[in-house]
Amino acid sequence: MIFCFTAEQNFDAFCLSTYRTACKLRFVQKRCNLHLIDIYNVIEAVRDAGLNAVELNAGISVTRLENLVSSLFNQLSKRLPTTHTINPRESTVLLVEFLLAAMDSEPDNRLTVLSVKAMLAILCGGKLVDKLRYVFSQVSDSKGALVQSQFDAFLREALRLPTAVHEGPSFGYTHTLARSCFTQQKRVMLNMFLDIVANPPECLVWLPLMHRMANVEHVYHPVSCSYCRSNGMTGFRYRCLRCRGYQLCQDCFWRGNTSGSHSSQHHMKEHSSWKSPATKLGRALGRTLGCVSSREPPHPIYPEEPERTLNLANLVVLAAQRMNEEHALIAAYVNRLQSSPRVDSPSRQDEEHKLIARYTSRLAEADGAGVIPQRSINFDVNKQKRELIAQLECKNREILAEIRRLRAEHDAACQPSPEKGSTNPTLLAELRLLRQRKDELEQRMSSLQESRRELMVQLEGLMKLLKVTHTHYCFLHGASSQSPRRNLRNDLLVAADSITNTVSSLVKELHSDDGREEEERLLNGKDRGI
Repeated sequence: MIFCFTAEQNFDAFCLSTYRTACKLRFVQKRCNLHLIDIYNVIEAVRDAGLNAVELNAGISVTRLENLVSSLFNQLSKRLPTTHTINPRESTVLLVEFLLAAMDSEPDNRLTVLSVKAMLAILCGGKLVDKLRYVFSQVSDSKGALVQSQFDAFLREALRLPTAVHEGPSFGYTHTLARSCFTQQKRVMLNMFLDIVANPPECLVWLPLMHRMANVEHVYHPVSCSYCRSNGMTGFRYRCLRCRGYQLCQDCFWRGNTSGSHSSQHHMKEHSSWKSPATKLGRALGRTLGCVSSREPPHPIYPEEPERTLNLANLVVLAAQRMNEEHALIAAYVNRLQSSPRVDSPSRQDEEHKLIARYTSRLAEADGAGVIPQRSINFDVNKQKRELIAQLECKNREILAEIRRLRAEHDAACQPSPEKGSTNPTLLAELRLLRQRKDELEQRMSSLQESRRELMVQLEGLMKLLKVTHTHYCFLHGASSQSPRRNLRNDLLVAADSITNTVSSLVKELHSDDGREEEERLLNGKDRGI
């Protein structure tokens, strides 16, 4: 199933076998969701499966392999956020099929513990240094030195992965392959083994490349490719060391695309990040002035000797001896109490106190380090303390009960109780009357507001009429006779009376509104009192 996916990606169009192998294995890693599983998760799952107590060359069944892989993805599904979900069953089936296909790539092969550990450690996520440290712990002896035969077995298992993606001829296994990786060192320690990160041997050059590809998948370079003319490139960027300003994206370089005077034989420099000209100038000046280290170590420096585990055998033996002595003393004390007569006398109490004192002194002598110091025991003081503690606990219980009672009463008082009001018919009748009166007052208020608006309209009309009448009177004052003058005076007097009556009505209505508002205020106060 995975092979058809790799065929759809057209990885075989890449010219260099190293990049083809790294791209194919990276695709398998992401398709099986192994890039989400760290090397420490693999170590934990292997330990839980009980494979650490099994020899590396021991065989492992397919059922046990499925259980191991299933536990990996089940734990992964629990760690992932809700926005990122996987199908553990599908991932388990895909990975098991690929591992079995890798084992079947060569005849007379069997699935061993070393093959499972090696392939899971290579294909999982995490840092390459942590992976190589785990691999070294599997192929080294108790003194922290590399065992060549075990490292040779690891290389055979690791090279099954390129063979599984049809890249086996490019990275074939030979019997001298393990010794060619470390030719000058007779005794290879951890830090020498980790130098594979900086200068990998030819058989494992695809392993660091796969991790570099994972780190630059989302790196953006704001320059255009000289072949495909794409506006910006993502991933690796390749710059020609001979042609000035000639740069290729990773797809064009991997497929061998060239243009102009550039040739595929020119040396290209691989860039995994974008640095502005100002940043480059600052770094160059820093190296020149000695402010910045020109070369960083490829990996941290670890201690050569492995950490020794803490030996707890002596502590366990001493603890067991001390426990046996304590049990013997307690048994003797109980037998002594059972054999003595049941008479509560001062002599008996003194005897018990002596036995307890002997028991405590014996325990103090058994502790050579002074864990239990010798001290005088005052039983009367202890009895008083116990009585005081009992009294305080009783008082505490009483206080807690009183607090709970007061809290319940407070909650009952704060909550409304409609049952109390429903049992008094007089209060209910008054409440209904007051609500009815309130509705009537609200209706009257609305009618008074309507009357006020009508009176204001009439007042405005009268004021306009008075103004027109006054203007007409002034215009005809000199030319009219005595009788029209009297008629005009009468009209003015009638208009003035009408205005006076209207204003008086308006004032009465305003006074009635003030009385109504006062009544409503009293009514609301009474409702709140009920």
